[in-house]
Amino acid sequence: MIYVKLYDTERGSMLAMCDRDLLGKVLEDGDVTLDLKSYRSFYEGDLVPNDSTADRILMKLKVASANIVGKESIDAAIRSKIIDKGNVKKIKGIPYAQAYLVETGPL
Repeated sequence: MIYVKLYDTERGSMLAMCDRDLLGKVLEDGDVTLDLKSYRSFYEGDLVPNDSTADRILMKLKVASANIVGKESIDAAIRSKIIDKGNVKKIKGIPYAQAYLVETGPL
């Protein structure tokens, strides 16, 4: 099960996704920290299964940025083409990714 939450920002929608079993944890590795305890409310949105339900929801989204943590969430985001597998990093063996849509105009 994964949590999916959308935020409206002035630059477009921001997606937060996290595996349910990771909320409440703090992952640290050197200078990198993912604090899923203090920022629990940032990720805790609608709880959906990591299956075709999540895929249908995610494929309909148009997001300007995304914060994704956990194997199930990452897998769903890759299937839905929100992130590319090559942009996934790991902390303490847990995959995570951040994605940003960068639009450029004429120079």
